[in-house]
Amino acid sequence: MERTLSIIKPDGVGRGLAGEVIGRMEKAGIRICAMKMVRLTIEQARMFYAVHRERPFFDSVTRFMTSGPIIAMVLEAENVIKKNRDLMGATNPEQALPGTIRKDFASDVEKNIVHGSDGPETAAVEIKFFFSDLEMQQ
Repeated sequence: MERTLSIIKPDGVGRGLAGEVIGRMEKAGIRICAMKMVRLTIEQARMFYAVHRERPFFDSVTRFMTSGPIIAMVLEAENVIKKNRDLMGATNPEQALPGTIRKDFASDVEKNIVHGSDGPETAAVEIKFFFSDLEMQQ
């Protein structure tokens, strides 16, 4: 079994889409091992997105991710990273396939409802950012 981190971003939480997003994950056979709602500080958002520090969107994305609560989740399934990324769709909702979360609900590249780890190494780091071992269901 593989694990990954997924986040319902402030736009998804604020628009009342958490249930829809979680339902799609569960219908796809993905198990939620841990989940919490948090509101990131600007310092926490900068730490989480540190890999993008030199990118032009860094300040904008960190401000956006602190604009409201988020729901962080640890997901588990066979090939869950690919499965979750397929459910989310392309980062740019205009390029996302019909029926994906981003195509159905996102308003732009930044306000695209969800985040998902892009690989096993990233997933391990991102999961530890939000969750201790005690918080995850075995």
